[in-house]
Amino acid sequence: MAYDFDSFVDRRGTACVKWDAPNGTGVPSGEVIPMWVADMDFRTAPCIIEALSKRVEHGVFGYTAVPDSYYDAVISWFFRRRGWKIEKDWIIYTTAVVPALAVCIKAFTEPGDEVVFLTPAYNCFFSVLQNAGCIVSGSRLIYGRDGTSISVSIDWDDLERRCSSSRAKVLLLCNPHNPAGRIWTREELLRLGEIARRNGLVVLSDEIHCELEMPGHVFIPFAAVCPENQDCCVTMNSPSKSFNTASLQIANIISNNPGWRERIRRVMGVYQAGDVGPFGVAGLQAAYNNGEPWLKELNAYIWQNFCELRELFARSLPECGVTDLQGTYLAWVDVSAVGRGSQEIVDSLILNEHVRPGPGAIYGDDGFIRINLACPRSLCREGLERIASGLRRMMD
Repeated sequence: MAYDFDSFVDRRGTACVKWDAPNGTGVPSGEVIPMWVADMDFRTAPCIIEALSKRVEHGVFGYTAVPDSYYDAVISWFFRRRGWKIEKDWIIYTTAVVPALAVCIKAFTEPGDEVVFLTPAYNCFFSVLQNAGCIVSGSRLIYGRDGTSISVSIDWDDLERRCSSSRAKVLLLCNPHNPAGRIWTREELLRLGEIARRNGLVVLSDEIHCELEMPGHVFIPFAAVCPENQDCCVTMNSPSKSFNTASLQIANIISNNPGWRERIRRVMGVYQAGDVGPFGVAGLQAAYNNGEPWLKELNAYIWQNFCELRELFARSLPECGVTDLQGTYLAWVDVSAVGRGSQEIVDSLILNEHVRPGPGAIYGDDGFIRINLACPRSLCREGLERIASGLRRMMD
């Protein structure tokens, strides 16, 4: 490989959420392998580091104007890789996808409105809706088990029923899906669009994991499927997950509807959510202009980490199924056979095995844990072996 994903970068003591945040058990965080929050332990692409270093050397970090070259990078990236034709006027830059989601929810709902989405789901979906006074309308995904492999599908009848509610205003989509790891197919995205349009819903599509795709699966932006999907959709994306640049604080809201963009901008103005800094602007351009070779190797590396997880669990923990990873770097593992709640399982793993996955309860499914695979293989292997050992301990 041309890029180094094997070297361990010590993040302890750097005010790093993943490695330094308290874990609630009294075990020092630095002694625990963290496999919980969606943050990679790899150094980002060299082209990004080079661009940021050049910007640092300038030495002045005042207010930042977003140049035309920024929009050119976004437009070129998605047309080159996805065939999605975006116009400059469609793009609204902001700091991150979660603030973008919060702004869009405020723009398209009122307190008491229902927001429909597929559960389990990214935990911030729940908190953003609660803060906006909206009602969560969660449509449960369907799990299918074949040996230790778990497939994930949509309960279309339930989703249709929820979307047809007179109080439903938004269909919130996560593509690729976090935490289940699904990349939705073109046919599924077409059907989702038809349901949304038939019921007059705005589709908010969170596509932050859009470049993390595993072999045999291709991510398709919801809005790129057909003109009708584009017309009913607001897309939120960022290079932050794919290139490990979350702290650069840059994301985009994309819509071809000028009236919707005006509503979004009004809310952004209320909360002053539109200012970005020089590092996010420089980092995005470097990623989208020159980051493809690094990204290709990253995805191959993550896939091998997942293959090790799948083989280990099939061999040592056949009771615990693993969802088929199609997108993201997050494995979704069924631990219902342990017979304990997911937070209790995680606390026990921290205390006894010094490893920390994420509890499924915060995503809406207490029978699962989420495991972050985006770390050097030696660390990943050690963390997975600790998890497997701990789960076996709790079941025996």
